[in-house]
Amino acid sequence: MTTTLATPATTAPPLPAARTVGLRDTVAQSLTMAHRGLIKVKHNPEQLFDVVVQPIIFTVMFTYIFGGAISGDIASYLPIIIPGILVQTVITASIVTGTQLREDMDKGVFDRFTSLPIARIAPLAGALLSDMVRYAIASTITFAMGYAMGFRPGGGIVGVVAAVLLVMVCAFAISWIFALMGVLMSKASSVQGISMLVLFPLTFMSNAFVPADTMPGWMQTFVSLNPVSHIVTAVRELLSGGPVGIDLVWALVGAAVIVAVFAPITMRAYMRNA
Repeated sequence: MTTTLATPATTAPPLPAARTVGLRDTVAQSLTMAHRGLIKVKHNPEQLFDVVVQPIIFTVMFTYIFGGAISGDIASYLPIIIPGILVQTVITASIVTGTQLREDMDKGVFDRFTSLPIARIAPLAGALLSDMVRYAIASTITFAMGYAMGFRPGGGIVGVVAAVLLVMVCAFAISWIFALMGVLMSKASSVQGISMLVLFPLTFMSNAFVPADTMPGWMQTFVSLNPVSHIVTAVRELLSGGPVGIDLVWALVGAAVIVAVFAPITMRAYMRNA
């Protein structure tokens, strides 16, 4: 008689539970990704070309070309042009958020990030945070050029810091729009091209470089509704040290609305495509 021994059934080891990343770890990982963005700039300093060279060229060129015609002399034009150059330069620099995000996704860098035990939103948040350094550099160079040319803000250092913070907050909000474009579009060149088509009329068809009352009536209506005009006016009021009007409120409310609308949409699109 043959005896059959029962072989104990082998049980597969349980799969590890999905790792949940807490808020503290998410913040730390986002800061690490922001540091990665700064390292990229260190090894590729040409990425700072727009925030370093653009404010110098535009400040010198616009001041000496339009200063006498618009304000009668250079000194009188500086309080008009410096806030305009500051807003234009920093907001334009926010385009880089979308283009670099698209380049990283095309190179497969974000595919590598998704395989790591980190919060999936950390690479996106880090890219947005690292660009804040670019905004600070653009602001510093703009004011340095203005000071060298004779601009002395009546609001002093407090007004300068408040103006820079306002512009950086608005640029951070706008960068969410370009980040969404970077996630959805197929090429970085497309992100940059379409972004410039949007920002070019918004910045130049505003009160950034010339008073709105010198424009045709239909354009004055557009300028009065243009969000860039509200930011520029608020920056001028902060730098002058005078009373701050409703434009500061509109600028902050507009930034908050953009973040509230585009941040969730961008994060969902990124989580789906990353």
